[in-house]
Amino acid sequence: MTDSHDPSHTLSLTADWESPAETAADGTWLECVACGETFAPFETIRYTCDACDGLLEVRSDDLPTFDDFSGTGVWRYAESLPLDSGVTIQEGNTPLYRVPRLEADVGVETLRIKHEGMNPTGSFKDRGMTVGVAVARELGVDRLACASTGNTSAALAAYGSRGGMETLVLLPAGKVAAGKVAQASLHGARILEVDGNFDRCLDIVQELASRGETYLLNSLNPFRLEGQKTIGLEILEGFQADYGTWPDRIVLPVGNAGNTAALYKVFRELVQTGELAVEDVPKLTGVQAEGAAPMVEAIENDADAVRRWDEVETRATAIRIGNPVNAPKALPGIRETGGTAVAVSDEAITAAQRDLAEEGIGVEPASAASVAGLRKLRAQGVVAADERVACLTTGHLLKDPDAAAAAGRDPEPVPADTAGVLEVLES
Repeated sequence: MTDSHDPSHTLSLTADWESPAETAADGTWLECVACGETFAPFETIRYTCDACDGLLEVRSDDLPTFDDFSGTGVWRYAESLPLDSGVTIQEGNTPLYRVPRLEADVGVETLRIKHEGMNPTGSFKDRGMTVGVAVARELGVDRLACASTGNTSAALAAYGSRGGMETLVLLPAGKVAAGKVAQASLHGARILEVDGNFDRCLDIVQELASRGETYLLNSLNPFRLEGQKTIGLEILEGFQADYGTWPDRIVLPVGNAGNTAALYKVFRELVQTGELAVEDVPKLTGVQAEGAAPMVEAIENDADAVRRWDEVETRATAIRIGNPVNAPKALPGIRETGGTAVAVSDEAITAAQRDLAEEGIGVEPASAASVAGLRKLRAQGVVAADERVACLTTGHLLKDPDAAAAAGRDPEPVPADTAGVLEVLES
């Protein structure tokens, strides 16, 4: 650790990063966000700080600019990633949809929907796995593992299989949507159903990883967030291309808070290179379900850390998490960008899911939380009418077909003839 390092300001938008003596050949290192200790990135497997067990962040002394990017998808941004290439299934480059009716109804100047459900396995997790699995290969590991509410398991299974590695997923029994379990199963993962919630699954996986039994690829792993930060780059480039400006706010669902942490990190990188002025950094705004809202509780109470919720429940299964591991990175991200966090009801989430479907955008319940949260904050006057907003939707509707069916219209029985069909239509 360098003498000039000030860990208390390490997650500030204006903090300067000073490279330590030991870095990778490309000037990359790992740094603890709590105490400032630094480590070479690929010398050994580590997920947290050796000194204080704090979260690690990937850093580099050669930060790229938008002019350095070429190609498409996640690996368009290879110059900002810890490796030059990954185990890829053509992830990234997801749509940034216009939603004119929803935009007018919510009452903001601009509303765009960044639909991460259009990734190969149907969620944003693919962005993290293309990098994380590549790092695992660099480290020479052969068994990958995660705890999951569903999407992580599907992505890990697909990318692990693509990379020729064994994959192990721990799921809370009876709490994961069938579409996600089916994906993990078909891609060849070994699935263990745990008699406990997601947070207990993660406890177990972390213990297995600490014993050297497997390589952990939950978002506690700092390399996974490197892939996920490319969501922010795509949103920024999309707004620049279409409007010649940046979004004022990005609203996103919060489970483990990995995306919040990842977007904040890439904004800090862009501020350091001068690509983004501090005053132009989008406000990071997190949305949780009322039954699983420890981040919202921390923001509302101005707390330095989240309180673990041992009992969580929501139909938005992808964010049914009571102990968001990336909170130490995400809380500063929300506060430093002038954002906020809000909890919404399951009923509001389902209504937002229908709103998006009416625009032709099919998402699972957790994804719709972002739109539900935007509606609530707009009604409260927290979001102004002149704001340019991007809402992140994180998973495809077919991830949870039961929830989609419950939110949609019921089929109507009709006779097997045209006259009978017309009679039903007229009624």
